[in-house]
Formats: sequence, structure tokens, C-alpha cells
Amino acid sequence: MSESTEPVIVHNAAASRFETKVNGLLCVASYHLHNGVMDMVHTGVPPALEGRGIAGRLVAAALDHARAQGLKVRPSCSYVAVYMRRHPDTLDLQTR
Repeated sequence: MSESTEPVIVHNAAASRFETKVNGLLCVASYHLHNGVMDMVHTGVPPALEGRGIAGRLVAAALDHARAQGLKVRPSCSYVAVYMRRHPDTLDLQTR
């Protein structure tokens, strides 16, 4: 990923995750869907790619999807919980 190229985030519904590949490395934001709640369970970015904002873009894509689909979000992943606190406009999606 160059400085000017944003990673392309793909919703892999079959794998229940949002994902992108950067420099051949897979980055993911995984979820479980149950009764209209997207339980965000894991965000993973390989150490070589940390600090580039990739995890934030994955979570933003997942939350945008949840909003578009009328889903609530349970931030079981600590990264997602912190992201939502830092982006108050997403807190209306949150459920316990």
C-alpha cells in the first residue's frame, strides 16, 4: 500500500468478516451475526502493517455495513470498543 492508495475493503460474508490484503498480508475484522446483532469479535492486522490505520478502515466498513443493514453492533473486540468510543457517531449502533 503506497501512501496514496487506500486498501480495498471487501465484505466476505461467507467468512463473516471484512478483509483486505496489503503487501500480500491478510487483515480482517471478524463478526458473528445473530438476531440482528453483528458481534464484532476480532480485528487482526499483521505486525508489519500496524500503525497504518488499516484496522480502523476495516471497522469503519463493518459499522457502515451494520448501519446500512439496520443491524446493532456488540463490540466484543476491544479494538472495536475503543474505535466506537473515539467515533461517537457510531455509538447509536451499539448494543450490550
